[in-house]
Amino acid sequence: MASIQINQKNMRLLLASILFISVLGCSKSTGSITPVPPVPPVPPVVVAPLIKLPPGWKHDKSSTVNFPGNVQLYTFDSTWGGKQTRAYCFAYESSNTSLEFKPVMAAAAQTPAAFVQQEPGTVYACINGGYFGSNQSYSLVKHNNVTGSPNIKLLSRPLGHYYPTRAAFGMLATGAPSAAWIYHIGSGNENIQSYPVPSPNDVNLPPLAVPDAAFPAGGTTWNILSGIGGSPMLVYNNEIRISDKEELIDINNTSSRSRSAIGYNTAGIVLMVAIQGDNQVPGYAGLNLQELAAMMKDLGCSHAMNLDGGGSTSMIVGGRQTVKPSTSGVERPVVSVLMIKRK
Repeated sequence: MASIQINQKNMRLLLASILFISVLGCSKSTGSITPVPPVPPVPPVVVAPLIKLPPGWKHDKSSTVNFPGNVQLYTFDSTWGGKQTRAYCFAYESSNTSLEFKPVMAAAAQTPAAFVQQEPGTVYACINGGYFGSNQSYSLVKHNNVTGSPNIKLLSRPLGHYYPTRAAFGMLATGAPSAAWIYHIGSGNENIQSYPVPSPNDVNLPPLAVPDAAFPAGGTTWNILSGIGGSPMLVYNNEIRISDKEELIDINNTSSRSRSAIGYNTAGIVLMVAIQGDNQVPGYAGLNLQELAAMMKDLGCSHAMNLDGGGSTSMIVGGRQTVKPSTSGVERPVVSVLMIKRK
C-alpha cells in the first residue's frame, strides 16, 4: 500500500513538473514571437532639378542614374523660335569640389569621343571647345594655370590689323564661374585682362589700340585656374548681349545651325548646351545666335558664351552622344574640348 502511495505521489510531482515546464516553455515561446510592427518602405530619393526648368524642358534622370545628384541632364524637343528644336543641357554645381572643370587640347584634331576614351577617370560630360584650324586652336585653352592656347590676339582685315577682346569662360581661383571679354596682354599669354565691355571694334572703321590694363575701360586681371574660349558673348549681366560685331566673328550668325554654348546662373550652376541642327533627320534645322542667346537666358543664365558650332557641335554625357553629329553624320575632329569629370 505504501508503494502505491509513493508512486502516486511521484506521479503527482511528475505531472506538476511537466505542467511547470510547459507553462515556462509557452511563456518563452510567446515572448519570442511578439509581433513586430512592419517597417515602412523607404521612399525613393527625389532629386529635384538644379534649375527651374522652362516649358518644354525635361529632367532626363535615366542618362545620369549613376551621377551625383548635383550633376544633371535636361532635354528639349519642342518648338523654339517657331521651329522644331532638339537641345540638351548638362548642368552641375560649380561649388562641388569633387568635380573638375577640365579644358583639354590635342596636338592634332580628334573627335570628342576620342578625347573621352583617352581621358583617365570618370568623365561625366564632354563638349566641343572653341575655334580652330590646321590643328591650331584660335580660342583659349587653359588648365590648372597652364595656358595651352590664347584667344586669338590679332585679325587682319582690309583696313588693317585688329585686336579683338573675345569672350571666354573660366573657373576663378575662388571656385566660382566667370565669363568676360578678355585679352592676353604683354609678350606672353599668362597675363589675361578681363573687361566688362568688349573693345568696340568695327571692321568698317580703322583699327583701335591694342588692349591693355587701361583699354577698354574697367579692365582687371582675370584670375582663373582653368578656362575655355569661344565667341561671341551671348548673355552678360542677365541681358542678351551678342557682341559678334565687336569680336569680329561671323559664324553664320543669322542662320539656323547646330550650336554649342556654355553659361552659368547667379547660384553658380554651370550649364553646357548643345543644339541639334543642319536638318538631321527628322529635320532639326538648329538655331541662330539670337535664338541661342534667348534659350540660354530662358534657362536662367546670367552669363553665357557661344562655342564652336555647326559640324563641330558635339556633347557626350555618360559616354553617350546627345545631339546627332551634323552634316556628315559622324563627329568632326576638333582641337579642344571641355570635360566635366570626377577628380
